[in-house]
Amino acid sequence: MKIAIIHDWLVTYAGAERVLAGLCAAWPEADLFAVIDFLSDEDRACLGGKRATTTFIQRLPKARTRYQKYLPLMPLAIEQLDMSGYDLVISSSHAVAKGVLTGPNQLHISYVHSPIRYAWDLQHQYLHESYLNRGVKAKLARMLLHYMRMWDQRTASGVDEFIANSHYISRRINKSYRRQSTVIYPPVDTRAFGLCAEKEAFYLTASRMVPYKKMPMIVEAFSAMPDRRLVVIGTGPDMERARELAGPNVTLLGHQSFDVLRRHMQRARAFVFAAEEDFGIAPVEAQACGTPVIAFGRGGVLETVRGLEHPQPTGVFYPQQTPASLIAAVRQFEREGERISSQACRDNAERFGVERFQQEIRAFVESRVREVALHQGQIAHAAPNPLLVAPVYAAVPAKQA
Repeated sequence: MKIAIIHDWLVTYAGAERVLAGLCAAWPEADLFAVIDFLSDEDRACLGGKRATTTFIQRLPKARTRYQKYLPLMPLAIEQLDMSGYDLVISSSHAVAKGVLTGPNQLHISYVHSPIRYAWDLQHQYLHESYLNRGVKAKLARMLLHYMRMWDQRTASGVDEFIANSHYISRRINKSYRRQSTVIYPPVDTRAFGLCAEKEAFYLTASRMVPYKKMPMIVEAFSAMPDRRLVVIGTGPDMERARELAGPNVTLLGHQSFDVLRRHMQRARAFVFAAEEDFGIAPVEAQACGTPVIAFGRGGVLETVRGLEHPQPTGVFYPQQTPASLIAAVRQFEREGERISSQACRDNAERFGVERFQQEIRAFVESRVREVALHQGQIAHAAPNPLLVAPVYAAVPAKQA
């Protein structure tokens, strides 16, 4: 079989790219495609050194740094990728990758990290955070997102099988496309995060500082609890806001190496998480270190962290993305946290390991390939022999033809 793997864009190595790395490891013979590819050599090594075949957007001005400005062109770009020579097409999609064009004799399986977030249920949040609430730009943005929704829904019919990265996203797929999906959790390299039962008296949060991660909210909450220490790892657009809110008990480390991040995850009293994520890899990595999680109780984290109601809890949930709600959760954790063991956290994290992903994704794809082959074989077997049918047509009188 000839296999193609399509990803949205290759700029950084984040959660979606870890899934892509798992797909490339499962099918090392596959050809890789993407809208753009500007990965560093270090990140490319995680993909087995694969370099993607890209679209015309790769050659547009500032495509490396301002690629999101070309979102209106991406549906056109992804449809220009020629998939006609492939038997199996696997798309890794959180934006446009699932929109590649395939034919009736090709099997297209799409691993969906999310339907286009800013075009569906998070549209209003996206417009608010982008300061596009009013004016001409706001109207143009709403028209663009309307067009993206229509395109996204239409291209869903070209996918034969959907895989969701969580039950939360499976419900989103059903809501957006009215299609069922199979849940296969993303791979988390739990082996890279060793268990550490000895904890120190600080809390940790680590993430890109973009609006939906709510990092300034976490900083504000701990600044209101001066007797508790918070360490923050990460940088991004919200860094300045976080600095403004940080009290003397909050340490902002900015971007750090993997070793520094892991060391803090292992030693932290708890890992604090405020985003509504599709899956959320960081809370799983923290649990792999034996570290409990204090998380906003929405999204994929409800599937990866076990709350205090569980016989073997691994964390505490809070109901609102507000400082007051987080403060209450921290106090609850300090009252009842002794019920959470480091080993329970580690055992829970192991459910999401790399080997498990490899086994599940290969089994799923191979079963669908067998089903298609069997179906095509049955059609071929049932089809009438044209050599036997031809004389019948030849015997039809001319006046009846």
